[in-house]
Amino acid sequence: MSDHVIQQTNPLQTESIWKLIRLYSLPAIISGLINSLYNIVDQIFIGQSMGTVGNAATNIAFPLVTILTTLSMMIGVGGASNFSLLLGRNEKD
Repeated sequence: MSDHVIQQTNPLQTESIWKLIRLYSLPAIISGLINSLYNIVDQIFIGQSMGTVGNAATNIAFPLVTILTTLSMMIGVGGASNFSLLLGRNEKD
């Protein structure tokens, strides 16, 4: 194995804020659009097979799923941010 280390620069340290926002927000926007499209198609299939009762059931469950998703994202993003801050302070324990 080679003894030299390749050092990479962190784009979060060198790039402009607006470029980073465009770079990292685009995947989030695309995933949100795909999720919305999935919910629309899901409602169409459920409406055709189960009728209005099936659509009513999914309309009741959808806000619960959204709340659980946002809570899990809050914990995940908060934990990752805390982890990154600790690593930045060189507190690896």
